[in-house]
Amino acid sequence: MRSTFLSDDNNEPLNVLCLGAHCDDIEIGCGGALLELLRTRSAVNVYWQVYTSTPSRKSEAVQGAEQICAGAQSLEIDILDFRDGYLPYEGAAVKEAFEETKQKFNPDLIFTHYRSDLHQDHRKISELTWNTFRDHIIWEYEIPKWDGDLGSPNVFVALDRSVVDEKLSILQSVYNSQNDKKWFTNDFFSAILRIRGAECNSPSGLAEGFYVRKNVVSFGT
Repeated sequence: MRSTFLSDDNNEPLNVLCLGAHCDDIEIGCGGALLELLRTRSAVNVYWQVYTSTPSRKSEAVQGAEQICAGAQSLEIDILDFRDGYLPYEGAAVKEAFEETKQKFNPDLIFTHYRSDLHQDHRKISELTWNTFRDHIIWEYEIPKWDGDLGSPNVFVALDRSVVDEKLSILQSVYNSQNDKKWFTNDFFSAILRIRGAECNSPSGLAEGFYVRKNVVSFGT
């Protein structure tokens, strides 16, 4: 399994693949970590891929990706139009899309859904991430929701208050289609960030949590 360095010490660009089942998943799950990474790393290439959308949701997803990744060296956005809620039942076509992505982009770091997420679309994306990218660093992000399926992350990214404010501002300004959802509120998103911040003793009290199934440690150069 390949290893990677998230600092700028090796002076090499970092290729980051962001995968989401739905148009706001990436921003909710790892938007803060991406903003933090792009603040501190000078050369990051991002491939942003969302699997389900509608025309209006696609427009929002493009805006969200562009705003989160404003500091990237390069950004490629791929918003697919599979049907929301039906990804497990379109498995062959979704798998083909993954294989095409693998040919286009060679990531050093992948953000994807939590393996034990109870939403069927989220689980399918996580499953195919591991199936397709078998020798890569994969961080699984979490989406808080009514299912009550949160676990215990083993990797945390501490977030400055300014990063959290930027993440929340992007979510609320871009995703107007979600305004009628009772859960799409700043206090809801902040709650999980505060819990994860307490768990990792973040200086700001805020953090995003991730599930890392495999990690390679090297004691050499």
